[in-house]
Amino acid sequence: MSRQRLVVIGGDAAGLSAAAQARRLRDASQLDIVVLEQGPEISYSACGIPYWIGDHVEDRDQLLARTPADFAAQGIEVRIGTRAEGIDLAAAAVVTDSERLGYDSLVVATGGKPFRPPVPGLDADGVHGVHRLADGADIRAAIAAGAKRAVVLGGGYIGLEMAEVLQTRGLEVTVVLADPLPMAQLDDDMGEKVCAAMGAMGIDVRPSEPVREVEVDVDGVARAVRTDEGSYDADLVVLGLGMGPETTLAREAGLALGTTGAIDVAHTQRSRSHPEVFAAGDCAQTFHRITGEAIHVALGTHANKQGRVAGSVIGGRPARFAGVLGTAMTKVGDLEVARTGLCTTQAEEGGYDYRTELIESSTRAGYYPGAAPIHVKIITEKGSGLLLGAQIVGGPGSGKRIDVFATAIWAGMTADVLAGSDLSYAPPFSPTYDPVVVAARVASRIETG
Repeated sequence: MSRQRLVVIGGDAAGLSAAAQARRLRDASQLDIVVLEQGPEISYSACGIPYWIGDHVEDRDQLLARTPADFAAQGIEVRIGTRAEGIDLAAAAVVTDSERLGYDSLVVATGGKPFRPPVPGLDADGVHGVHRLADGADIRAAIAAGAKRAVVLGGGYIGLEMAEVLQTRGLEVTVVLADPLPMAQLDDDMGEKVCAAMGAMGIDVRPSEPVREVEVDVDGVARAVRTDEGSYDADLVVLGLGMGPETTLAREAGLALGTTGAIDVAHTQRSRSHPEVFAAGDCAQTFHRITGEAIHVALGTHANKQGRVAGSVIGGRPARFAGVLGTAMTKVGDLEVARTGLCTTQAEEGGYDYRTELIESSTRAGYYPGAAPIHVKIITEKGSGLLLGAQIVGGPGSGKRIDVFATAIWAGMTADVLAGSDLSYAPPFSPTYDPVVVAARVASRIETG
């Protein structure tokens, strides 16, 4: 076999997972691997940035998993500070500012970008994403310079995390929502519990107030956020409006995009329009494991798995990505929030005849110190009892229980089967009947009468 070259655009989770897996399967005598990263760092935890801002992580470098030297030791060339300016699909080459780099296989792993609706002032100084390490450094610098008031735009995972850490750092925090409730990924009855907890913490939540303008001072620096209901002073503004796919290179090159606006790929992560090109991570479209529908979900867990699939296929080993359930969790204060599978809106849109059950229990045996309330909502298909989704809101120890539901849904279990499963018990960790089992038992009892 002649020597080939793999070029990867993007030096974080998806791109480096693809490079590493391809190298495991094909040595340097068979395959050259070059990774292009436009930024100064690679392989960092974007999910950890809020916790560095909040001083839960002391040193920025703790968020760095590996360095270019680590990859060089594996025979993978990583070029930081090197921007891919274009992709010439006809010539199978990536164009940088200094060369045309030919490839036999290409992995596009350009990641995601924070949503920025067309609002005046949203690009002003003092408005920050939470996407790159530089964003975290800028927010920390604003706090060190004396920022006292923060407005967070959006109430999803990043919005909640940033509201908490900014309050922890001593700032007055206002969360401005376009939606009626935070955590739009939850059903309303669960979102209401999150909203109430945020208010009890002293976070000023402003629902159903889409931002109309970021007001700036004479120097062009953000100083307030205006909605139809009022103006909220801010020394810094944080974007928590979610992430979209970064597909500028792909679109300009002519790669096919899917219905979500992300790069359209098969289950092998191979581009449907150009088979020598793969895409993985936040820039790639994926599919929901239950409904099969195309979706876009920006999570590092999926990015790593998709990159590994792409690297396996490039390396000659068959592999397929198995889809997503949208399993995710976060916290605000002591309240843990988690979800997996379909919410009721998604179940309805998917054509399911469904039912829901909501139970309240305790994270530990009621007599054990530290026991806290936990609310579990379970969504099942009527008649069959097939598990479709679950949501959890509760005190410390609640959130990771979502993984039991995610595993059960992944395996196609019914509520009845889950109700009979052998989960662990000890008073410091759970009541005799774990809340997961209680919710499943209630749902199965209703189905079977």
